[in-house]
Amino acid sequence: MAKLWYLGHSTFYLEGEGLKALIDPFLTGNPWGIAKPEDFTDLNYIFVTHGHGDHLGDAVEIAKRTGATIVSIFEVAQYCQFKGANVHAMHIGGTYNFPFGRVKLVPAAHGSSVIEGDRVVTLGSPCGIVVEVEGKNVYHAGDTGLIADMELLGKYENIYVALLPIGGNFTMDIRDAAIAAELIKPALAIPMHFKTWPIIDAEPEDFKALAEARGVNVQILNPGDELEF
Repeated sequence: MAKLWYLGHSTFYLEGEGLKALIDPFLTGNPWGIAKPEDFTDLNYIFVTHGHGDHLGDAVEIAKRTGATIVSIFEVAQYCQFKGANVHAMHIGGTYNFPFGRVKLVPAAHGSSVIEGDRVVTLGSPCGIVVEVEGKNVYHAGDTGLIADMELLGKYENIYVALLPIGGNFTMDIRDAAIAAELIKPALAIPMHFKTWPIIDAEPEDFKALAEARGVNVQILNPGDELEF
């Protein structure tokens, strides 16, 4: 049985047969304070949807310490490799069969960059990530607006768990996230990227009501909660 542990914002720990991974490991400075980078000593993969600090987070430090491989879009992977991490670079639409299962990068409507000194360094396109774990597909949407490509996920990717941002301003709001859930048709939708800061102070219960009215099963994980599936 696979396990998902919500660490607040868009950060998750995902575990299953052959897989111990973090997704968008924003731990240092994460206001939810669920876990610290040093809490993770046994990882083999880190998935990163884009370069913004609240998603790339502690990926390089954790990867260098644990030997985990960072899987991300080509430009983010190269940036992490230059910093000394092990990486596996991919690109949107690309798939790869890892020992634990298949991974596919899919489109996201957002940006991707890091701040270095007084410079903004762009790092290619953002992405969502579909990770197969124990035969079930987990879709982490990253930061994204509502896009038509989500309908393809619903038709062809057989998403079991969809992790969807709902906070608005930088990403989909509750209304658009509910529409996204309807398009993706997951067995279970889980909201993320809410209440970390006042600007994304969205209510997950409101998302649940709208999405379930559209026929999608929703489970709210509070930061720190775990789910087995």
